[in-house]
Amino acid sequence: MKRSLRRALWATGAVVALAVAAVPMTTASAAGSVTATFAKVQDWGTGHEGRVTVTNGTSSTVNGWRIEFTLPSGTSISSSWDADITRSGDRYVAVNKSWAATLAPGASFSWGYNGTGGYKAPVSCTINGGTCTGGGTPTTTAPTTAPPTTAPPTTAPPTTAPPTTQPPTTPPPGGKKVVGYFAEWGVYARNYHVKNIHTSGSAAKLTHILYAFGNTTGGRCSIGDSYADYEKAYTAADSVDGVADTWDQPLRGSFNQLRKLKKMYPNLKVLWSFGGWTWSGGFTQAAQNPAAFADSCYSLVKDPRWADVFDGIDVDWEYPNACGLQCDSSGPNAFKNVVSALRSKFGSSFLVTAAITADGSNGGKIDATDYAGAATNLNWLMPMTYDYFGAFNAQGPTAPHSPLYSYSGIPQQGFWSDAAIQKLKSKGVPSSKLLLGVGFYGRGWTGVTQAAPGGSATGAAPGTYEAGIEDYKVLKNSCPATGTVGGTAYAKCGSNWWSYDTPATIGGKMSYANSQGLGGAFFWELSGDTSNGELIGAIKGGLG
Repeated sequence: MKRSLRRALWATGAVVALAVAAVPMTTASAAGSVTATFAKVQDWGTGHEGRVTVTNGTSSTVNGWRIEFTLPSGTSISSSWDADITRSGDRYVAVNKSWAATLAPGASFSWGYNGTGGYKAPVSCTINGGTCTGGGTPTTTAPTTAPPTTAPPTTAPPTTAPPTTQPPTTPPPGGKKVVGYFAEWGVYARNYHVKNIHTSGSAAKLTHILYAFGNTTGGRCSIGDSYADYEKAYTAADSVDGVADTWDQPLRGSFNQLRKLKKMYPNLKVLWSFGGWTWSGGFTQAAQNPAAFADSCYSLVKDPRWADVFDGIDVDWEYPNACGLQCDSSGPNAFKNVVSALRSKFGSSFLVTAAITADGSNGGKIDATDYAGAATNLNWLMPMTYDYFGAFNAQGPTAPHSPLYSYSGIPQQGFWSDAAIQKLKSKGVPSSKLLLGVGFYGRGWTGVTQAAPGGSATGAAPGTYEAGIEDYKVLKNSCPATGTVGGTAYAKCGSNWWSYDTPATIGGKMSYANSQGLGGAFFWELSGDTSNGELIGAIKGGLG
């Protein structure tokens, strides 16, 4: 789908969580049995995440599975994904989803859950009437540590991605990922700085910040704006901690401010996002030598001056094997190969995520690339479920740029959020690795006479920084929403017509994310919200 220069410079994109591992509670040692192994993915003291793997060790196809197990006192399941769970006291029954019933000989399937209290393995467990271990008495001692792997957390990790070495001392409440972009150029005309993330109350609600963008020109990771990134000197008034930068300190700019913010919020993680609309062209060359690209990214992100600032790297390639600002013809495996090289170079404990297309149309951009293959090495994927429609089609028809669902008269089939989510899931991307995208801005037309969507226009509505685009914090007052369509809001003010999300429509989108077992939500971008963080509050509150 078309992106404006705004996204180019501030591409959106984002889903990841930490690479953590599931160590089997028991070993499925009995040949010829269907087994279920429980694993601790992470444990943050007051809660935990578990993974259960069902394995068909027989020589015949299994059609359906049912696990019955009892958890020890002091622990319970609070949410789950990819299985249907019922409970009676400490006794639980997990039954396959309809789409996960069939297991070929030797095949495995994993589902997950979040629980209260520390992780404890079941005290008893059966699958399809037999012991979960395939014979004998199930082991009930959980592993004490979970070594890192490339598997990400599923739908509900702690509010911040857990650290790679030890749990945070005071883990925040809630569970799902809340990921927001910070645009490096926001420190100029927008006068939005890292300190604003704190003063707005947003830092306490975020789990991850995506710093956008690093450059990829020439197929190498490089600095996007050295002045904004690490040279700009902050006064005491504009600094996160109220301490002014000195002329001789080794690191200034937003990088140093992010370091200070992380010290203030120890659970907050920061990823460096590379590419975006403007700089995605470099990925074409990167795909020709993924290992060299990964080496360059590692050298930059791990630069001793700021290595402690970043917990991950985000790939915002718009779009592999398709067209964005430029067209790429690297083939369906290029994205997967680049991601694989990054994972290999950075290792299993470093976050590797990607913002991807949300084009759910038949034969569209999702179909052009092996996103499911790449998902193996990604902690999460962020389909950019916004910018579907806008005044880049100057005459309209007017349509919401971020519809959750289709509606009668929608201009393009497959251009809505649910279409993208369902297509990605159908291709094998786990729902727990998908984050739903939200725009903290609206798109609008002028010369519109019809209040309902579908009207004609004469061009882009005036915007503060770019015609056809305006921040939510402005639109909520200048053109309040007058209706909803497809799960998002729209407004007509004079001859201008805008579409944007409100706290109410975001609440509906977060309910959708929960019902689909998604890993959380992400948004573009922080400066578009109100000074007290209305929209991020709606995301956090809606995800629970």
